[in-house]
Amino acid sequence: MIKKLFGTTLVALLGALAVWYQFFALKAKPIPQAQILAAYDYEPPADIDMRLEAIGDGKFSLSFRSFDGALVNGQISYPPSHQEKHPVLIGISAMGRGYQRWWTDSFKGRPTVTRVNEITKLAADKGYAVISIDARFHGTRKDPDRPLKSIMNDLHFFGDKTNYENMIRKTVLDYRVLLDWISDQPTLNSDRITAVGYSMGAQVGLLLGALDRRVDQLVAMVPPHVDDKTALVAPKNLASLIEEPPVLLITANDDEYASAADNRALFLAIASENKEHLAFDSGHILPADYVEALAQRL
Repeated sequence: MIKKLFGTTLVALLGALAVWYQFFALKAKPIPQAQILAAYDYEPPADIDMRLEAIGDGKFSLSFRSFDGALVNGQISYPPSHQEKHPVLIGISAMGRGYQRWWTDSFKGRPTVTRVNEITKLAADKGYAVISIDARFHGTRKDPDRPLKSIMNDLHFFGDKTNYENMIRKTVLDYRVLLDWISDQPTLNSDRITAVGYSMGAQVGLLLGALDRRVDQLVAMVPPHVDDKTALVAPKNLASLIEEPPVLLITANDDEYASAADNRALFLAIASENKEHLAFDSGHILPADYVEALAQRL
């Protein structure tokens, strides 16, 4: 009786899985590169209404209106050096993380395990201004009617990629609008812009570096493997356009979000001849000494 019941349950479960796979699971759907590029076109706003508020020690909170009128929040810090123009480091946060992480070793009682705050200190010591903004649906831009968890559940369980792709795509465009502003600032050196991203931030950074030649240098730390199920936001599909900037790709050999083979394929797809791939024996959270690898790049 128990054996028969178990068999019936197993058959029902397999049937449910088959229905889910057929009707809900995302399927790979490649998109021509030209179509992907068209999705990242934007009209630079005539006035982004940039607002800066001093918060001490060369730091300013900032807010501006993006290409679609959405409010963007973030922070900029200037180094104590008195050089005429500062090189710029754009910090791009991991999924679920706010811009504040680039300046603090903990936020709301939770440690900054990605150690990006140490990158900011390193950059400041080398004379960089550091800027970071919140991604769509993150930090100060959370939408109570569309929490991040619901977006990811829709993607993984219901095959609805619309909000996920829009989150990534529009965040990339927010950074392009930020680049427009940087280019107009007399105290910022728009010829020396380094984009540094962790996890989802690395995904965004790679897309930004492929789309916008104003990114002079690119550091991508443990980007997740994104395949053609969400082709519009997969860095591999635009990696051939990263031709000029030096690229440092930092990955982990035991990363639950990207295999060693995935990381190797991404590295090979990047067109730049000035590229380096460092792989650490760790999981998605890199060991503390990974920050030292950036020192010679800044």
